[in-house]
Amino acid sequence: MSVRPKKELGQHFLVDENILRVIERLAELSSDDVVLEIGPGRGILTRFLAERVEHVHAVEIDRSLEADLPTEEHVDLHWGDALALDLAALEPKPRKLVANLPYNIATPIVVESLDGLPSVERWCVMIQREVADRFFAVPRTKAYGAVSVLVQLAAERTGWHPVTREVFRPRPNVDSALVAFRRKPLPTDWRDIKRTVEAAFAHRRKTLPNSLSLSGVATRERAEAAVRALERRPDTRAEALEPEEFVALARAL
Repeated sequence: MSVRPKKELGQHFLVDENILRVIERLAELSSDDVVLEIGPGRGILTRFLAERVEHVHAVEIDRSLEADLPTEEHVDLHWGDALALDLAALEPKPRKLVANLPYNIATPIVVESLDGLPSVERWCVMIQREVADRFFAVPRTKAYGAVSVLVQLAAERTGWHPVTREVFRPRPNVDSALVAFRRKPLPTDWRDIKRTVEAAFAHRRKTLPNSLSLSGVATRERAEAAVRALERRPDTRAEALEPEEFVALARAL
């Protein structure tokens, strides 16, 4: 391999082309797609996408990989931190986010894209198995948290596929999975809902009213009244609520 993967960037390069067909199926790729790929690495997925879609935006922070990435006219390389770049300004607008996401930014990339990239209609991302399970975890489970609620309010899962460690170099120490989901209509008061969800889970050992008040979202009295309006006991914890209940909670505060 000409470029050594950088551990600090969470780089695990995709090397097994067999998984590309699974990505193609789960992402439901078509010839008129505009795709955003974050963390193209050595370009195995980038080239695969370029052969099948109308346009690819590939975002990479590591300039040492430039020689490995495709140079076709319909492939735009964007250099920098995906969390800092203005991806919403990309033209043409991406309709799908398809990527082997670097482990260290996978969760914030997906969460921020829910409202930060309104043109994206579908996601197909390769991430740590633990993170994939968290996205669509159910209430009262260890994996269920703020990320679960936000993803499930904004999207519905359409596909899931386990990925062995052997498809990457270097071989990671954790299992991975491909998870695909498509956008649902986003509530107009999404920012208030997001703030409420994050505050609710900020103090997991506290009751829901206490966590909300400690996070500064509402007084304890107001938070308790909002929880009662859900026909929930005031000692309820955030992990007991269904995703849709957080919408009602935010609007009651």
